[in-house]
Amino acid sequence: MADNESSSGGAANGTGTPSTSPASAARPRNAASRSSGASRSGASRSGSASRSSAASSRASEGTMKRQIAELKREVGRLNRALADKAEEQAEAANGWYESAAERASNLYSGASNRASNLYSGASDRASRAARQLRSQAQSVSETVQQNPGTFSTAMLIGGLVGLLAGMAISRTDDPEPDWLRRWHT
Repeated sequence: MADNESSSGGAANGTGTPSTSPASAARPRNAASRSSGASRSGASRSGSASRSSAASSRASEGTMKRQIAELKREVGRLNRALADKAEEQAEAANGWYESAAERASNLYSGASNRASNLYSGASDRASRAARQLRSQAQSVSETVQQNPGTFSTAMLIGGLVGLLAGMAISRTDDPEPDWLRRWHT
């Protein structure tokens, strides 16, 4: 029994190797174990070695289970932290999207209002200008109908002024115009 205690001491400390202290090696064996013979002594030694090996494997298995449980807890914490971060980012993106959509909606409605105002203003001005042109055309038409001689005289004077202006612009240093030469040659 002393051999079992000394060999399982190493497994209890987690090293997995049997510890043999000088005190346990120096203990004398009892009479029953001395009389059993060499084959039996070898079998008990291998049995105690297998028991210490089983104890050390149980200890290392327990250590690994604790480490796996600790890793699982750490993975769970990391998953919760990632989920929290993802939720924060989703909320931030949603807020950004809503503010951008609101700004776009405001810009669109503002532009629509401005365009509507410009169109209605331009439409009002165009209709006023059309009414004014119609009334002026009506008055000119009435004046021409009442005074046909005056209108004819004004048109004749306008035509003559246009002819004189054209001749003044086309005048060059050459005393004889080019078109005259073409007919005479």
